[in-house]
Amino acid sequence: MQILVFGSNGLVGQSLKRTLLETKENNCFFSTRKDTNLFSYEETQKIINDFKPDLIINAAAKVGGIHANSTYGSSFLIENLKININILESIIPYPNIKLINLGSSCIYPLDAKNPIKEEYFMTGKLEPTNTPYALAKISGIELGKALKKEYGHSIVNLMPTNLYGPNDNFSEMNSHVIPGLIHKMHLAKINQDVSFNIWGTGTPLREFLYVDDLAKGITFINENNIEDDLINIGSGVEITIKDLAEKIRNIVGYKGLLKFDKSMPDGNPRKLLDSSKINSYGWYPSIDLDDGLSKAYNWYKDNI
Repeated sequence: MQILVFGSNGLVGQSLKRTLLETKENNCFFSTRKDTNLFSYEETQKIINDFKPDLIINAAAKVGGIHANSTYGSSFLIENLKININILESIIPYPNIKLINLGSSCIYPLDAKNPIKEEYFMTGKLEPTNTPYALAKISGIELGKALKKEYGHSIVNLMPTNLYGPNDNFSEMNSHVIPGLIHKMHLAKINQDVSFNIWGTGTPLREFLYVDDLAKGITFINENNIEDDLINIGSGVEITIKDLAEKIRNIVGYKGLLKFDKSMPDGNPRKLLDSSKINSYGWYPSIDLDDGLSKAYNWYKDNI
């Protein structure tokens, strides 16, 4: 099988590379910005025409945490729209190409009942802090459905919960919660800071999935010929931000006091995906949160 992976330098892309290279049964091309500008329809079309993939995995996206989404909304909407539109339009002449398109749990309504089922898609208002990103992902899902109906493509939109692991963005301001806490708490330990500030109340519940479990889920979907339009994928385990911070503090070895800044936004109070559909096919995660956090921190120390 010819497999083309877009976004190969990112968190998910690097995990897919590790996972797919474990077997030599497939011929894989791991595309990055160096070989293809996905903001260009012509370049996107050319790599698809030249490589002639049987499967495309779209892991390319502009991503970030609450601060980044709130600050750079126009970039999140424009860049993610361009990526999705160019890839989807480029495969129109090739109905035999299967596409696994990665989205985000933020596509679901703010007030959706938890656990969040796939059928809750497009049934309510989005969470304000990441609406631009969510709208770009929603547009990709709807365009994929239209292509499937009009041209016969097999397009699976896979919606992961919050991801973390090696090759994450461990920046101070633009990262997601786990890499952000790891990075800042590690610095606080080195600087021997007496206290550590965390945005929000610490009460929101979140679900996290180690990125290698997602990569294995993607290969599972392909190998088992699963063709549902929309599939959730998560760990099924919730934790408060406060308890998560405590776990990270223990792993990092930070001894200071955790302080929660209640003047900053919490985001969605609870967001747990219902992953019963993919579970019913036989996929389950294999790495629990404690093990995953330790792996992520060890990678951070070795590579940052």
